[in-house]
Amino acid sequence: MKEFDVIVIGGGHAGVEAACASSKIGCSVALVSMDKFAMGRLSCNPAIGGTAKGHLVREIDALGGVMGEIADKSGIQFRMLNRSKGPAVWSPRSQNDRTIYSQVALEVVERHKNVWIIAESVVSIETEDGKVIGVKNSHGELIKGKAVVLCSGTFLNGLMHTGLTSTSGGRFGEQPAVGITESLVQKGFESGRLKTGTPPRLHKNSINWDVLQEQPGDENPQPFSHQTDKSKFPFQQQISCSITYTDQNVHKILETGFANSPLFTGLIKGVGPRYCPSIEDKIVRFAEKLQHQLFLEPEGLDSDLIYVNGFSTSLPADVQLKAIHNIKGLENAEMIRPGYAVEYDFFPPNQVDLTLETKLIEGLYFAGQINGTSGYEEAAAQGLIAGINAALKIQNRPEFVLKRSEAYIAVLIDDLVNKSTDEPYRMFTSRAEHRLLLRQDNADRRLTKYGYDLGLIDKEWFFEVEEKEKKIFAGINYCNSTKIAPIKINGILLEKGSTGIESSETISKLVKRPEINLSEIISLMETSPETTPFFCEDEIKEQIEIELKYEGYIKRQHEAVDRLEKYEETKIPLSLNYSNLKALSAEGREKLQHVKPRSIGQASRISGVTPSDISILLVYLKK
Repeated sequence: MKEFDVIVIGGGHAGVEAACASSKIGCSVALVSMDKFAMGRLSCNPAIGGTAKGHLVREIDALGGVMGEIADKSGIQFRMLNRSKGPAVWSPRSQNDRTIYSQVALEVVERHKNVWIIAESVVSIETEDGKVIGVKNSHGELIKGKAVVLCSGTFLNGLMHTGLTSTSGGRFGEQPAVGITESLVQKGFESGRLKTGTPPRLHKNSINWDVLQEQPGDENPQPFSHQTDKSKFPFQQQISCSITYTDQNVHKILETGFANSPLFTGLIKGVGPRYCPSIEDKIVRFAEKLQHQLFLEPEGLDSDLIYVNGFSTSLPADVQLKAIHNIKGLENAEMIRPGYAVEYDFFPPNQVDLTLETKLIEGLYFAGQINGTSGYEEAAAQGLIAGINAALKIQNRPEFVLKRSEAYIAVLIDDLVNKSTDEPYRMFTSRAEHRLLLRQDNADRRLTKYGYDLGLIDKEWFFEVEEKEKKIFAGINYCNSTKIAPIKINGILLEKGSTGIESSETISKLVKRPEINLSEIISLMETSPETTPFFCEDEIKEQIEIELKYEGYIKRQHEAVDRLEKYEETKIPLSLNYSNLKALSAEGREKLQHVKPRSIGQASRISGVTPSDISILLVYLKK
């Protein structure tokens, strides 16, 4: 069999990004997946994005990844969440057609000419002298590779639970991956168990839609990908979702199944996601809540299946159905498939570096749920970074590591490496210290240069972003230097409940008022060749307005980043043996030796490392 530069194990969201990234950088790639037609399969909810997750998708796209493109081509509803709040937390989300998503994902992978899809199951990672040399398939054949990216999702020794019935599998109808965990544990890795869950699927024609609250998509939907042709978007027919609620009666019915719940009887050993709990977990943890919101979401344009978002469960099937029949609109619902929990192996992520290369085996990278994360978007982000770094390592090029101040992707990976996790990690905007700088709307401005330098983005796209940046800069300068007379603006100000002005004020000063938007002011100005380039495009205008309206906050966040930068630039040799630094606290020594941070900044974010430990490290490094 051909020897490859990079072997990617798993065709989920992490695997797709890893394979495409390594390929674009110029490596030959073997994408090993048990079923090529399950490429990028949306195992749970057929949706992409959401709070903070939408930021990740926009960043993946800005770096040259493919998730945004696939989501745009398969989306059947698009919404911008949190519009009533500040721009830092605006988050794009799409409901997607499950079948079309996988079809597009396969098409995207297959257009990369140096990617070979191998329909096989991998049973072990092969190494020599601490370096990866390839993988063995279930037939005992060696597939040789210079680097391996392991993106196993929920398949490592996967076990599905409904009530007290357990079935081997990584997801419904698919076999688990057996052997990889054991081969890695033999090599010195530490493994653990996590769990996730999925709700029941209902037949759409058995639901009384007329009594439910409709949730339509945005009137003018925005794509995820900066490269999507807006004149053709959206590509698919757009449809609505619906909302209903549980109540106290439903909760009592669900409680009757607790005695046969794998979650409460100890059958499930893995820890579930804190921020996306099962319905039975919600009832116990939030006993004071009288109801829980449920979203009824179509799985596709031609599908009869409805996903009951918010009702993830592993209770016995008969209890699930009885509870469903006591929910408004679902009184006669037909349950096509009950909900289930899936338990799987993961490897605590303190065992990987910021490049996602494992610390034990050179050339082996972990990406996705194997690192303890939850969600398609978190997995895709890791797959992209792992694929990039695997290719760069093979080409002897400098590694690629983003800073926390540059991207949510960096926040995600930095959290995993430094804090590790014993429960499924989910991204939130609150995890980022500088979230006003890391908005979803400016992902291209922040990251496209990196994608271009890496070879993931072509010149045309890069130059478009550069031109956009020039227009934003020119627009801001125009607003800072152009004044409006009271006679022109006071009418709008008073109409908006704002105080009128007595003398001319700059556009930028007026825009800072929360009740005033830039478009209203620009409509009063006479258009000219000077202003047209940066005020005729809504996207440019939005960026100018955000930069002006939040100028003070943005400036303070940049200053905070600059203050912390000296810590990030103070490098620590990876060969440093912390056990020899007796002045450090015992816990500090243990944690630092465990993580092997690259910089003082990274060391300061490790749980258990005190400010005193950091001071001692700084003195030692100065010496």
